[in-house]
Amino acid sequence: MAAHRTRRRVEFRDTDAAGIMHFSTFFVYMEQAEHELLRSVGLSVLEHDDEGILSWPRVSASCDYRRPLRFEDEFEIETRIERLGEKSITFACRFLHEGQEAAAGRLTAVCCRFPEGRPPQSIPIPPRIADELRRYVDNG
Repeated sequence: MAAHRTRRRVEFRDTDAAGIMHFSTFFVYMEQAEHELLRSVGLSVLEHDDEGILSWPRVSASCDYRRPLRFEDEFEIETRIERLGEKSITFACRFLHEGQEAAAGRLTAVCCRFPEGRPPQSIPIPPRIADELRRYVDNG
């Protein structure tokens, strides 16, 4: 199982008055890392096919903070798929700075169709999508 890796730098806009990355910014970076993982296997968070629009609304998001990231710190986000279910996927993200874990988070999303004029409907993850994502599934 491989982890997808994304590098970032803490921007000034992402910090609080003390120069520490604001807790909410971790969720923005986790979403960006998720999108980059999907793009790395030729997918998108918003797919269009013969049946219409398919996307991944979030049903859960969490983050545990271990140590601060500060303005100008460079860090890496290591993203794996913790669980690839029938209709949902859980991404696990680790924020690493100078070899130490700064935070660990999770995002769970459900595969949905977006029929015109109707609410989203959860559907089984299409096999072609599940097949592309398996390389990032954490079997540990």
